[in-house]
Amino acid sequence: MSGMKSGKAWAALLLLAALTALVGCGSSSESSDSSADVKLTGEGWPNGSKGSTRWVDEEITGKNADELEVAWTLPSQAQSTYGAYATSPVIVNGVVYIQDLESAVQAINLESGEVIWTWQSESATQGPNGVSVGDGKVFGATASEAFALDQETGKELWSVPIAESPLAIDMAPGYEDGLVYISTVPVNVNSEYQGGGVGTLYALDAKTGKTQWTFDTVPKSLWGDKKENAGGGLWYTPSFDGAGSMYFGTGNPVPYPGTPKQPWGASRPGPNLYTNSIVKLDAKSGKLDWYYQQTPHDLYDWDFQNPPILVGTGGNGELAIGSGKNGIVTAVDTKTGKPVWSTPVGKHNGHDDDGLLAMRGEAAKIKKGEVLPGNLGGVIAPPAANGESVFVPVVNGGIEVTPEQTLSNTAELQGGMVALDVATGKVEWEQEYPAAAYGSPVVTNDVVFFATFDGTVHGVDAKTGGEVWTASLPAGSNSGVMVSGDTLVVPAGIPAAEGQQPELVAFKLK
Repeated sequence: MSGMKSGKAWAALLLLAALTALVGCGSSSESSDSSADVKLTGEGWPNGSKGSTRWVDEEITGKNADELEVAWTLPSQAQSTYGAYATSPVIVNGVVYIQDLESAVQAINLESGEVIWTWQSESATQGPNGVSVGDGKVFGATASEAFALDQETGKELWSVPIAESPLAIDMAPGYEDGLVYISTVPVNVNSEYQGGGVGTLYALDAKTGKTQWTFDTVPKSLWGDKKENAGGGLWYTPSFDGAGSMYFGTGNPVPYPGTPKQPWGASRPGPNLYTNSIVKLDAKSGKLDWYYQQTPHDLYDWDFQNPPILVGTGGNGELAIGSGKNGIVTAVDTKTGKPVWSTPVGKHNGHDDDGLLAMRGEAAKIKKGEVLPGNLGGVIAPPAANGESVFVPVVNGGIEVTPEQTLSNTAELQGGMVALDVATGKVEWEQEYPAAAYGSPVVTNDVVFFATFDGTVHGVDAKTGGEVWTASLPAGSNSGVMVSGDTLVVPAGIPAAEGQQPELVAFKLK
């Protein structure tokens, strides 16, 4: 199973021959005096808010978006299997915080693009990684350790080992009320799964890094086969409701679809809880409140990995809206975990319930041929929501199951953006793009911004999906974008063509 690939967004196979992963750890910090005109305090999250809405109330609108132009760029020399960046910038009081795919962290002056400080690392990861900011600290992780840095200086305050082989860390930590939340995943920087990996969520003391509690997202028994099976873990920062609860999406079980001797997940009988689920815990104790499993007994690497968006909808009360690589967006009641609505997005062709067939011993009924969405498709990056609509980035591309029970890609990946009504899940509009939408959107006022893999950044009308602004990036992008004030910040981390340079790009209103 060592050659089994995860279907993460960043697994654009055309890059593997061109990019080299650099692995090894080390840290140092350097700073400049460019922070004189910014206040290095405050809180910030990769998904825009603790409820993962990716909604920000800033100056850019549909009427002035065409005035955006490049204000500054910052080149990156970082290299990993999946480029230089795979995360969303975090912007706090005029400072951009971002982590590259060698796990290094930089604080950058939003106005000038000057680097305020750098915390150096060479611990390559496949992403999505990234940082969260709170309590005067910047929290992040390398492939194996969680850490905290001083927000003003970048000085390392603590670092604790979390992951040992066959586990790794790929997520931006969550921070809430004195605790830092970080999870392991059963996959390494080359997207290879090995048996025995249990994805575990850790709650760490923000001041010391000491473990306060843990929650295993799959059982340590691994459904009866510890040598072959693995699964679970978090790919993204959890969501917090401000009332003491946290919500997160979980990864898939493996092997997938199965092995030649035990096809269709036979080594892991049953639904394989809590994989492919939304899970609600008490944030202080780690006690389970409820779970909702989107894809029982997953066969196709269909993580339900995105952080649930927490929204209020009036008639339907409070919702947690989850999504993942199965290409389904589902809203559940935050009190009960019961589904309120569920909407497929992107291309599907009748395989959504294959896992249930296999779990019931009816694998012979699974249709042969292409499976849509594939394990590189569906909703790979977290959506955004503005209270009325959910804006969902889509990747379309299929797979076929080989006789060896592995997955083979069948077509070039393409992209899309779909708007759903928050209260009902009804499709409001959808747009298709020639390149995959691997990065998260951000919505401000009446504009939704996002980047596609071909190095294009789009601004579309939130009501209609019509394009109001577009620009070319110096490289491809598999990262989320963020807006602060009059500035849009976009990581362009994928040098997919000759002469391209990974850069962080800031667009500013004239």
